[in-house]
Amino acid sequence: MDYHSDRFHDFSLLMYKEDSLIALLPANRVDNEVISHQGLTYGSFVLQEKCKLLDAFHAYKKMLEYLHSEGVTTLNFRVIPTFYNNLPADELEYFLYKSGATLRKRDVLMVIDYANKLRFQKNRREGINKAVRNGLTVTIDDNYETFWNEILIPNLSKKHGVSPVHTLDEIKLLAGRFPDNIKQVSVYTKEGKMVAGTTVFLTRTTVHPQYVSGNPDKNFYGSLDLAYHFIIHECWQDKRYFDFNISSEDDGTVLNEGLIFWKETCGARTWKADNYLVDTASYKQLNLLLK
Repeated sequence: MDYHSDRFHDFSLLMYKEDSLIALLPANRVDNEVISHQGLTYGSFVLQEKCKLLDAFHAYKKMLEYLHSEGVTTLNFRVIPTFYNNLPADELEYFLYKSGATLRKRDVLMVIDYANKLRFQKNRREGINKAVRNGLTVTIDDNYETFWNEILIPNLSKKHGVSPVHTLDEIKLLAGRFPDNIKQVSVYTKEGKMVAGTTVFLTRTTVHPQYVSGNPDKNFYGSLDLAYHFIIHECWQDKRYFDFNISSEDDGTVLNEGLIFWKETCGARTWKADNYLVDTASYKQLNLLLK
């Protein structure tokens, strides 16, 4: 996370049992609130794979106690969507329940489960056929400059008046540091012009297109349909899930109907992503009843 450390007051925590690291929380601080790191798409309470339930509970409680001692009153806590877990790991939601946490927001994600993959619907297949007729090709390359400068940045600026969260230099730096986890997928015409692309993040379980964009002729060319078909059906078949990202807005209160329709026609279905608010003083009453 050091590439954007100047943007955040880092307050990440490491929790140990004796000399063994068993849990960590990537986080940043804003006034009296600590937040699951705002510079990460999904960053939350992460457990070492050998960490068992009771040790995880004591780590969570000690974390709240430490935050309280540092003058932090509230922990704004993101729960990692469970399909990113390597192992079953619902301890956190149980601890949140025990500490009286309140649900701050619930976003809707659209996700493909590769073990139960649905066929692309007719309109998506028509787009793929159109791309093939237009002679488009898809490749995995490192052409971040063309994608960022000629497609992604102009589109985000024109449509939404915003810039990508990552700068071009930052994404190239990250791709260089994590070449197995960040890939650029690009769509070209037969003349060699890029017409669409997506920068893909890969975890042990999941394929996640972080940035996706096509030029103004994307519907005519069928370029995005071809790109998604390539990523979903031809690449990284060792993964279990394909995460289309959030399709809700305004803290999960509004659904983006157009995005949801498009993703569902690719075979995606609904998952949730939750954020909670925790009173750090709750550590004083946080106990487990055991028998």
